Amino acid sequence: AKQSNQIKPNRSTTFITMLSTKNSLRPLARRIIATDTPRVMTILSKESGEEYKKMNYTKRMQRTGRPVSPHLTIYAFPIGAITSIVNRVTGVMLSIGAVGLGAAEIAGGSGTSLAMMEFIGSTGGVVAATAKFSVAFPLTYHYFGAMRHLAWDHFPDYLNNVDVQKTSYVLAGSSVLVSGVLAVV
Repeated sequence: AKQSNQIKPNRSTTFITMLSTKNSLRPLARRIIATDTPRVMTILSKESGEEYKKMNYTKRMQRTGRPVSPHLTIYAFPIGAITSIVNRVTGVMLSIGAVGLGAAEIAGGSGTSLAMMEFIGSTGGVVAATAKFSVAFPLTYHYFGAMRHLAWDHFPDYLNNVDVQKTSYVLAGSSVLVSGVLAVV
């Protein structure tokens, strides 16, 4: 019987052979074959792990000598991101307002919400205008934001950085303007 010097194929050699046949994966296959030692990991003792958890991020970074990334303190959100966040916030405000009016009606009986609104309206012009604006702004902003998204759905060519920035300024300005008009009516 003739003995061969070839390695008997098993799962790992078959997988590595398969990987090495692909041009883009050859460096990976060579690295896997050449690596005899596992990657070194840092293992913390229980005491040092507890001490590490007690330190805040800034203290840990000072200990390493690396600078703390200022990320949020230097990052300026684009107007498109701000208007998106405000749209979500106004949606939450409208939901809370609707739940509040519903809860007032359930707790106080029919007509409680109307009585509340009449009371706020009779307190004076400044208070009434502020209350009207606080209801009108979320409503108009969220509505105009929905119209903007509807336009983007039907005309996706307008969904680019320049047009998003323009429509964001239009959205903010028109919402404030219409809400101001509704507040004094």
